Amino acid sequence: MFAKGATLIQWLEEWVPKSIAVPDDRIGLQLGTLQKEIKNVMITLEVTDAVIDEAIARSVDLIIAHHAIMFRPLKHLQTDTPAGHKYEKLIKHDIAVYISHTNLDIAEGGVNDMMAQALGLQKTRVLAKTGEEELQKLVVFIPKAQEEEVRSAIMRAGAGWIGSYSHCSFNLEGTGTFLPESGTQPFIGEQGKLESVAEVRMETIVPVAIRNQVLAALKKAHPYEEPAYDLYPLKLEGKPLGLGRVGELSETMTLRALNDQVKTAFGLSMSRVVGELDTPVKKVAVLGGMGARYLSSALFAGADVYITGDIDYHTAQDALEAGMTLIDPGHHAEEIMKAPVAAYLEKRLAASKFSSTNVLVSETKTDPFQFV
Repeated sequence: MFAKGATLIQWLEEWVPKSIAVPDDRIGLQLGTLQKEIKNVMITLEVTDAVIDEAIARSVDLIIAHHAIMFRPLKHLQTDTPAGHKYEKLIKHDIAVYISHTNLDIAEGGVNDMMAQALGLQKTRVLAKTGEEELQKLVVFIPKAQEEEVRSAIMRAGAGWIGSYSHCSFNLEGTGTFLPESGTQPFIGEQGKLESVAEVRMETIVPVAIRNQVLAALKKAHPYEEPAYDLYPLKLEGKPLGLGRVGELSETMTLRALNDQVKTAFGLSMSRVVGELDTPVKKVAVLGGMGARYLSSALFAGADVYITGDIDYHTAQDALEAGMTLIDPGHHAEEIMKAPVAAYLEKRLAASKFSSTNVLVSETKTDPFQFV
């Protein structure tokens, strides 16, 4: 059984919702349709001409990439240009392209957490805040006999977190009344007869980003034909969302040793370093992609070293004068996203028994730089 493209993207957006991306980011479906069965979906950092050739050779129906294939608005679609030729090949072979960029950077477990984890950083927090998790209060009325079953389903779906505490709820017992009208099939009671039932009013917190999956779990577990529930907006501050991470190494090491660790973690032969190689470092800021503009955030966070790509000459000078060391692993270090995104989709496919859809990881080298 094949999953549809829309289903795969729904799952992806439950993890990395488009709503958390920075404004005007080029994300979402950029080419093709998601309203088709997907035999093969391929994960890549970016969609180059060589990646498209790989996708064609591997019979790919959908490409999920981190970097936009259409970064600027199109003024024309001429197929004799490099960009136009790529679009032509994708359309001719019915390959859709979906982009998950800063939402994948910002999300919990996303690119910046992947990079921090690869470096063994501990006690991590957001480097540059872009927003905060929006929360709602869910109130649901459950028959007393099914209380635990429904509560457990809601919590497994991701509701009930307050800070580091999970399964948080408030429960109040009372009496629910209802009258099943014609055409109903009541779980409790009879058509045309007013019914009174011992019920529990359960209140819990739900992040808006996962509200739909929590409600789906509620409705599946609840015994009533029409579960009664309410959603209320909250003014509470949710988890901070943002680009980059700041954390600590398990032990102090030299800049040279950390640079060796960076090269190993991101599969690099070379990297650029700013600062004395014997400088001791402990607190680390990391941001995938081009992060020069967030140097001040790294300084404010008290980082000893800032790891990010595409560092320009003047940013390097500013860092030196401020007493901060830098490691530039290149923009391509974000390629670390490919395997985890593939693993996430494989897990969702297996859980939903879509055994015929395959998730592929692109094997094409897309880094335009080489060291000679």
